[in-house]
Amino acid sequence: MTGTSRDRTDQSLIALRRILRATELYSRELAHSAGLTPSQLRVLQIVAAKGGSATPKALALQMGVSQATVTALVDRVVARGMVSRMRSELDGRQTNVTLTPAGETAVQDAPDALQQRYVRAFERLDEAVQSQLLASLQQVAAMLDAGGIDAAPVLSSGDLRDVAPKRPRD
Repeated sequence: MTGTSRDRTDQSLIALRRILRATELYSRELAHSAGLTPSQLRVLQIVAAKGGSATPKALALQMGVSQATVTALVDRVVARGMVSRMRSELDGRQTNVTLTPAGETAVQDAPDALQQRYVRAFERLDEAVQSQLLASLQQVAAMLDAGGIDAAPVLSSGDLRDVAPKRPRD
């Protein structure tokens, strides 16, 4: 490996580390301020965007994860009193996830999500640059054998179902 190739390799690893570190720092900030993981916040945001109620299936489809993952996420935000499960009035077999006042407050008060900053910057890019960046990111994921990992469009480190650290008592 030449010096230039080694430099590029090191620079690529530094860039990956910065991305990982940014997601870790954001996750800590969110856990401290709202007591949520980024994935749990995303569930709340989707429910809020759907008028305060969504089915687990709709959540799974929008997040790009399995229904089992959504069930675990919903269990955790139910336990925090931020959503409730309610039987559908139209179809008694269906359950809706409904935002509570505490969930509405959490969505409003949460820090700007890291993925939202990314989305705004990505969408300002030219379509050709977006395509090139997407191809590069997909190649990096393939290089890391990460193609089969259950992943939502949420910048978060760790398992999507992880519980946020408890908020420190004031």
